[in-house]
Amino acid sequence: MKRRLLFSTFACLIVFNVLLGVRFYTAHAASGDDDSGYSQISVFAKAVQLLRQDYVDGSKTSYHDLIYAAMKGMLASLDPHSQFMDPNDFKEMQDDTRSRFNGLGIEVAVKGGLLTVITPMEDTPAAKAGILSGDQILRINGNSTEKMDLQDAVNFLRGTSGQKVTLTILRPSTKEIKDFPLERTEIKVQSVKGTKLLDADLGGPFKIGYVRIIQFNEPTAEELAKALDDLQKQGMQALVLDLRNNPGGLLNVAVDVCAQFLPPGTKVVSTQGRVASQQHDYSTSTTIKERPHFPLAILVNEGSASGSEIVAGAMKDLKRAVLVGETTFGKGSVQNVVQLPDGSALRFTTAKYYTPSKQVIHGNGVVPNVRVPMTAEQERALFTSRNDNLKPDEEKNVIKTKDPQMLRAIDALKGVMIYAQETTPKLDPVKK
Repeated sequence: MKRRLLFSTFACLIVFNVLLGVRFYTAHAASGDDDSGYSQISVFAKAVQLLRQDYVDGSKTSYHDLIYAAMKGMLASLDPHSQFMDPNDFKEMQDDTRSRFNGLGIEVAVKGGLLTVITPMEDTPAAKAGILSGDQILRINGNSTEKMDLQDAVNFLRGTSGQKVTLTILRPSTKEIKDFPLERTEIKVQSVKGTKLLDADLGGPFKIGYVRIIQFNEPTAEELAKALDDLQKQGMQALVLDLRNNPGGLLNVAVDVCAQFLPPGTKVVSTQGRVASQQHDYSTSTTIKERPHFPLAILVNEGSASGSEIVAGAMKDLKRAVLVGETTFGKGSVQNVVQLPDGSALRFTTAKYYTPSKQVIHGNGVVPNVRVPMTAEQERALFTSRNDNLKPDEEKNVIKTKDPQMLRAIDALKGVMIYAQETTPKLDPVKK
């Protein structure tokens, strides 16, 4: 009786679904416990076949479109930093490392499930409009970003120069929601900027140098070396290295930047992944000439990510620099990029970064030695000063009134140098 009842119920379900227009397909599918490649690929192949054969809109079911969509979803399901790139996306990524692309000048990531601004790049439409690190992008041209794939978001942000894009931004610090109408332009990123000796009103009796690194791309290490050479010729005694709102870039370049301040052969970061090939230590080159061991302060904030965190974490652990500012973004994972035969590419996470003392960067960030928060108004003033090409006196006034992080870094360096002067042994004059 029970058996007849179960059979009758099943029959009714079939009739009900047929009336609704639902078709049943049967196939020898792999069980959930069978994780062999062949059996699972056969399930995937069957799904593609059915969509290709019977999906209502045939224009959406080319094998190319179906496979690309499947790979895109597959990579997106892993973590926010893994992605499938079609040939155009891959080419754009390569252009990024060469410091040139068309867009708005925003580095973004998914943080807490929300599309978040890591940093607006200097001298770009985003920075000039007043977008700040930590801003959350709710909509792009009216399209909600709630379930938007990271690569789709990047594609919306980039495009032909001259086209207009409207971003709807939520600023967590003020709960304000505001539309920012922007226009795409060609972004040319100069990775090292602002090289100078600070005004005597700020440095006092000491010659304190200043260098800002915007991001870590192919020319960065060479540009930094030239900047430091120039400052040393001017008699620099200490340096402020500004990594605020630096979203990172190439790992090898971050290591080469460390080499400008550390002895040859010093380990600055390690990676650990599932396989032996991802267990790796990265050390400074043994061929780069070692510089004088001048006092160093590094400025960091929430917009400092990836390569910036590698440099900051190494300098802090090795006690080579004092970190001043706010805890960094916390993007400390390694992505490998593998090109596929048709010109597309997979970018996927293979390991995590560890500082020399084995601290995990990912999700935690790097905590500064001296924590100095800044208000949104102070950050806006700082961005404005960087984009308006202020005169030296105007820039000095911004530092004194709107940049407490810079002031604390200068004070820290002065303290180190004063202490060094007082503890340096004094030689008795030679008697004749």
